[in-house]
Amino acid sequence: MTVEARLWRALDGRKVDCELCAHLCRIAPAKFGVCGVRENREGKLVTHAYGKVIAAHIDPIEKKPLFHFQPGTRSFSVATIGCNFRCPFCQNWEISQAARGGEAFRGGHDFPPAEIVAEARSGGCRSISYTYTEPTIFFEYAYDTARLAREAGLTNVFVTNGYLTAKALQTIQPYLDAANVDLKAFKDETYRKVCGARLEPVLETIRLMRELGIWVEVTTLVVPGMNDSPAELGDIARFIAGVSIEIPWHISRFHPDYKYTDTPATPVRILEQARDLGKDAGLRYIYVGNVWGEGENTACPQCGRQVISRSGFSVRKNEVRNGACPHCGMRIAGVF
Repeated sequence: MTVEARLWRALDGRKVDCELCAHLCRIAPAKFGVCGVRENREGKLVTHAYGKVIAAHIDPIEKKPLFHFQPGTRSFSVATIGCNFRCPFCQNWEISQAARGGEAFRGGHDFPPAEIVAEARSGGCRSISYTYTEPTIFFEYAYDTARLAREAGLTNVFVTNGYLTAKALQTIQPYLDAANVDLKAFKDETYRKVCGARLEPVLETIRLMRELGIWVEVTTLVVPGMNDSPAELGDIARFIAGVSIEIPWHISRFHPDYKYTDTPATPVRILEQARDLGKDAGLRYIYVGNVWGEGENTACPQCGRQVISRSGFSVRKNEVRNGACPHCGMRIAGVF
């Protein structure tokens, strides 16, 4: 379905400025923005990413990953085709990169917002996650669904690269409860060369989410040779701690995929080093992902006792009571 987009303004000569993401595309008539799904149609910006779902599943909320937001619950997860980044290591590239170069938007099946909410409720989900691809580019669809979800008593989650404008974030903030933001590197050069984007807008999104009361967790996929130096990982940890030491940091192991098939999997020692750098920066909740072991359990920052134990994406035991450690009474940051 093609509908008029939100967050744009008309210019002379039937050009338009898109104000949705930090690319701030100026789009000529009959052309698409960087995302490949927002088109200038005779001086009006329309989106092709409304109501056409390419993926819909019930997931554990831990798969997002969100470890401090309604742990142990299920989230109805949806996505459309498209993304505003070009990451060559994307693990969902078949759908995230399917609308490139102004190609005709195709694929997916009709799934109106009201039906998504109904499916989420019937599936026993506590939330709806806009995920797998970049939810910013199907903003109008996510917004309408999130509003209905809130009315139905469900929460809403973005799993995002963080490249949306402040105006977009403020628009959806009344209905957005939590987000996991990918912080892919801490060098602007890397963002420009690898993702086709910039670093600072992502940092601003993380700061603003925290200010707006949206629960935020951060994930860094540690890619050998790209962002795995101690200096860069330390910079990431210190930035997160500078926003809040209570933001959970998920340090995720890279596995070869898409255009990065010749890059080896991340050595576990690098992930452990990143975890230590996070601790040195003062972060209270650090998790090592895509690795079998104890790295995804939650410990109380004060007494050190384990309060949530996990196996894969499953919560085996959750001892948090009224948002606090049952052993020493310290508040555990999050939405429980």
